[in-house]
Amino acid sequence: MRLLVHRSLLHATRLLSTRTVATQATPDQKWDLYAGVLVERLPIVTKTLEPIEAKFKQMLDQIELEKSLKSNHELRKETEKQQLELLKAGKIDLDSEALKQTAQDLEDAYNEEYARFKPAPRVTEADQKNDIRSLDRKLEQTLVLLVEQKLGSKSHYLLPQGAHKRGESLRQTAERTLKEYCGDDVQVTFYGNAPVGFYKYKYPASARTEAQGAKVFFFRSVLKETSGNIASNKVKYQWLNQEELKKQLQQPYYQSVSQFLL
Repeated sequence: MRLLVHRSLLHATRLLSTRTVATQATPDQKWDLYAGVLVERLPIVTKTLEPIEAKFKQMLDQIELEKSLKSNHELRKETEKQQLELLKAGKIDLDSEALKQTAQDLEDAYNEEYARFKPAPRVTEADQKNDIRSLDRKLEQTLVLLVEQKLGSKSHYLLPQGAHKRGESLRQTAERTLKEYCGDDVQVTFYGNAPVGFYKYKYPASARTEAQGAKVFFFRSVLKETSGNIASNKVKYQWLNQEELKKQLQQPYYQSVSQFLL
């Protein structure tokens, strides 16, 4: 028993000694803090139904029609039809004002108005031109804002991100960063004060003078309906859906970002 206790203490001592040496050999690493902003333009129209979804909807509509009660318009139409038959038979005498506008007249007017109505196309001019700077595209899908930023000697399209300043909360850094990139025309609603995602990257060895790299904390925001687009001369930007993001972003970065995309 004493031998077992002695061996356990010896093993624990060696483990603590190893950890101490490892800690002493690896100095604390400093990282720059950044706040990134996920700006989403939510879908404008409902998604086109898949064939099986369309069949299911048709079935539900048929069930609802069979189980539904008659509307006020249908009841009025039947009543007026009965009154017209009695009127022809000379059994009743109705005031002309009572039949000035019948349910059938209203129905004909509604049908004429419906025939004149032309819904806006789901495929817009921006879709046809593949204008990735336009918000008027991919109306069924969520679009995400990317802006061109310089990292080191190269430029990349990324979610807007900016360095944290002393005295700011990360949420405030995110708000300031978005305003610096997009100006006042882009109006968004931030969802909460806590970040929704995280990504870190190391600087090139030659640039690791004060910090090893950057840690980016992302905050989610959604465009308001009254928001405008970014001024064309403000910054280079793109509005992309998920498939386009996967092609545009570098794989490690996309893997982190895709975790909090809806």
